[in-house]
Amino acid sequence: MLNNEKIKLRALEPEDLNVLYQWENNTELWTIGSTIAPYSKYQLREFISNADQDIFTSKQLRLMIESKENGEAIGCIDLYEFDAFHQKAGIGIMIDEKSRNRGIAMQALKLLIEYAFSFLKLNQLYCYIPEQNKTSIKLFKKAGFVQSGKLTDWIRTIDGYSDVFVYQLIAK
Repeated sequence: MLNNEKIKLRALEPEDLNVLYQWENNTELWTIGSTIAPYSKYQLREFISNADQDIFTSKQLRLMIESKENGEAIGCIDLYEFDAFHQKAGIGIMIDEKSRNRGIAMQALKLLIEYAFSFLKLNQLYCYIPEQNKTSIKLFKKAGFVQSGKLTDWIRTIDGYSDVFVYQLIAK
């Protein structure tokens, strides 16, 4: 369920520390997410060591996107704000810069959607996308997500404030 012919989604491993350190501390990605300060290797090591908690306990799940071709971690995909009662979760994805524009994000997104709806029995997934992130908007729309809201002046950017769109995908 969590793999196809090109990629697999897998749990975090201690060996992922260096690549997570690189991704989480890439300031160009901070405006897309909610990071406002660098992470230490100690913090990330603790995050990895606590990743063994199930999603019902931690309310989040990070999976690494691994290339089957070379076994390299090429991105990560998250479920966050997991709500078992209302059967919903937020979803976010990040693909390493050198692996972008190869269809990997869509493949990973499809795998996680299948897992969330079939295995976790979620009713819906949602995401928040800053208006300037046209690539993510296109990805999530192509995956069947529908814009359901707009949060005005939701995040601060270098140019002032930016709107954020809410997208939802309801299980069929």
